[in-house]
Amino acid sequence: MSDLSPTFHAGSSMSGTEALFQLPEMFYSRTDERGVIKAGNMVFRRVAGYDWPDLLGAPHKIIRHPDTPKAVFHLLWENIKAGRATGAYVKNQRKGGRAYWVFALVAPVDGGYVSTRIKPSSKLFGEIEELYADILAREKSEGLTSEQSAEALTRAVQAMGYANYDSFQSHALASEFEARARQLGRPIGQLQRRFMDMSKAITQVESETTELTEAIKSIRTVPMNMRIIASRLENAGGPISAISVNYSQMLEEMSTWVTTFVDGDACVFARIRDSILRGQFLSFASGLETEMTEHFRATDQEYPSNVIPEDEIAQLSALQQEFSEAMTAVLQKVETEAKRFARSVLDMKRYVTGLSSTRMMCKIESAALSNSGTALAGIVDQLDECQEEIEQRLAKLVELNSVVQGNTSMLRTLV
Repeated sequence: MSDLSPTFHAGSSMSGTEALFQLPEMFYSRTDERGVIKAGNMVFRRVAGYDWPDLLGAPHKIIRHPDTPKAVFHLLWENIKAGRATGAYVKNQRKGGRAYWVFALVAPVDGGYVSTRIKPSSKLFGEIEELYADILAREKSEGLTSEQSAEALTRAVQAMGYANYDSFQSHALASEFEARARQLGRPIGQLQRRFMDMSKAITQVESETTELTEAIKSIRTVPMNMRIIASRLENAGGPISAISVNYSQMLEEMSTWVTTFVDGDACVFARIRDSILRGQFLSFASGLETEMTEHFRATDQEYPSNVIPEDEIAQLSALQQEFSEAMTAVLQKVETEAKRFARSVLDMKRYVTGLSSTRMMCKIESAALSNSGTALAGIVDQLDECQEEIEQRLAKLVELNSVVQGNTSMLRTLV
């Protein structure tokens, strides 16, 4: 590889003691189902610091660093044993003890597992170093089991704003892939870019829905105030009282709609979010395996007789194809969920139209009451302000869903 290629430290917290390797380089290893190393590439062998006879047939934990929390390996094994590719930040150590960090994509293949790794270089990586240190300290001080540590790690990424570990690993893989490409002056593929756009859109949907909930909460006291005013107006307050009851019922229906839309793992929002993030993960996983295949094809280095690059290329190509097919299936699900999303927003529009009608009746009654309607006019002004925010939030949800649907349509032409 050219001497002009950028060189970076593999870990930011151990400057001067970590193993060094170049950002464009990629690690690769394949193990059997017990985690025994069956093959690897030259970067893996060189940075691990072992000769081939010492690596092949050895357990993969030969490079495990004690600073990596048990939680990481628990989550990795839980996923890959269930047949799911997964990603994780891992701190390894070479022979002699020097450390190096990787972001690893581990996936099940026939007879075992393959792991493709890149050097982490995103802003997220710095946060994860700190998080791992906290989890490791808890493992030692509280005697956490692997399962308990995994639960602690999952709660920690949820506290960072991710719904679950799957959401986190999708964001992490995309972040590392994008940061690496940017530093190397490489463009992100259209496939990956469109999934990232959808991922950003669905994150905004969550934010807008939260704000919508707050807007609805802020006017829940209005019907009660209307009834108080109506009670002071004797017979003239009868229509106002009826309007307040109607308005209160519609607010409850809107609140129920929002809760149904965002609450629980099976809600409309969760289904479309999880589908988009799964598609994003698969698109970047496919891109990573494609690049790893190219690395194998480009090398002219000599491997031991029991490591045949053509066989590893075949494994990677089959895995890349598997990711692509799974991504196509996920894309179909995104399309279905986006349509459900659109129907849900249409339902919400009906509620808003009902609120507008009720608000107009309130204005008419307020005008008819002349001086007695002064207090009521203040409530109408409050309704105007709150409903304007609700309508703006709803319009933003429509716009974001259009982003999802538009990118989905374009992705159809790319897969």
